[in-house]
Amino acid sequence: MAFEGLADRLQHVMNKIRGKGKVTEADVKEMMREVRLALLEADVNFKVVKDFVKKVSERAIGQEVMKSLTPGQQVIKVVKEELTELMGGENSKIAVASRPPTVVMMVGLQGAGKTTTTGKLANLLRKKHNRKPLLVAADIYRPAAIKQLETLGKQLNIPVFSLGDQVSPIEIAKQAIAKAKEEHHDYVLIDTAGRLHIDEALMDELKQIKEVTKPDEIFLVVDAMTGQDAVNVAQSFNEQLGLTGVILTKLDGDTRGGAALSIKAVTNTPIKFVGMGEKLDALEPFHPERMASRILGMGDVLTLIEKAQAAVDEEKAKELEQKMRTASFTLDDFLEQLGQVRKLGPLDEILKMLPGANKVKGLNNLQIDEKQISRVEAIIRSMTKEEKMNPDIINSSRKKRIAKGSGTTVQDVNRLLKQFDEMKKMMKMMTTMPKGKKKGFRFPFM
Repeated sequence: MAFEGLADRLQHVMNKIRGKGKVTEADVKEMMREVRLALLEADVNFKVVKDFVKKVSERAIGQEVMKSLTPGQQVIKVVKEELTELMGGENSKIAVASRPPTVVMMVGLQGAGKTTTTGKLANLLRKKHNRKPLLVAADIYRPAAIKQLETLGKQLNIPVFSLGDQVSPIEIAKQAIAKAKEEHHDYVLIDTAGRLHIDEALMDELKQIKEVTKPDEIFLVVDAMTGQDAVNVAQSFNEQLGLTGVILTKLDGDTRGGAALSIKAVTNTPIKFVGMGEKLDALEPFHPERMASRILGMGDVLTLIEKAQAAVDEEKAKELEQKMRTASFTLDDFLEQLGQVRKLGPLDEILKMLPGANKVKGLNNLQIDEKQISRVEAIIRSMTKEEKMNPDIINSSRKKRIAKGSGTTVQDVNRLLKQFDEMKKMMKMMTTMPKGKKKGFRFPFM
């Protein structure tokens, strides 16, 4: 994930000061020297770093911190608050027009992932906000851009408005809005043309589209992996068009995160969404406070809860709880749970959202083998219905058959059956344990 190097450095610095009963001005200066280096290495804009260090230093050396009973903790609180403020302070929501449709212009350079992001945003609006979006193919220059948007529309079952590549993008945008009104779409997402670099022709065309569509939002899509270049691009687009928001793509990649920490301060334009993967549901609203928590190793429970709510079927969850209470949890139920967990995203990323995960030795280098989960699924799918309901009947000949059918070994089958048996015992303990005792109960692997 983005910020990994920065997060490691900042967490190391914060840990040095965290438990201090007394914090001196010299301690703060030393800490801020390290913070400054960490931010510059993460490709954060030099002026932004300078202002950030100045603000934190002034607050950290203030009476409120120095006279506190826990000055170390207070300094960390100050760093978190200023980091949050640097990224925009609070989540900036997408506009809703008083008279539909809400028009969103998607702009950016070629290669930033603008067309895919347009599809992802339409998907998010429909799924999370129950909206009826219309996608508009207004990039007539890039080969296959129209086809790409139409393919995305088909995959997502969202309509795409297109007039081919011989009609001007201004006319396409104009007719798309008329069509959206006619068919009662409440959002129109215009995928405009990108260029390999900013040029006058591109800006003139975008200004004309802005003139005829009067958009409620102008979102710049930038690749987070381009670092400071992303900030320079944002500045240029903002000066010419007056951006209302930025969408950072590839924030899950091996990026230093400098763009996310600099864009708001340099352009005064909020980051509204972030791309966290290639899947069409991997676009998330940007929450500065949650991101600051993650950078400082404090976890991100709210995002984890939201992911779980989106992935887990509530009725099935209640049914599962009942099965756990009555000890009738089967291998079929276990298989279903694996599927639900996989929907949350890569397991190593999910674990890092837990508070205190940064203190678990080796977690940063943890690589959860997804193939191992696939093997478990294959083993269970190779069992008969009777075997899944009652694993006790699985004798050595059945184990050989299951191993052969799943492309695994008898040892793999034995391991799964043993783990499942232990898990059932734990469930039984959890459901029969008095309320007061459950609080202190911990699974052996936690």
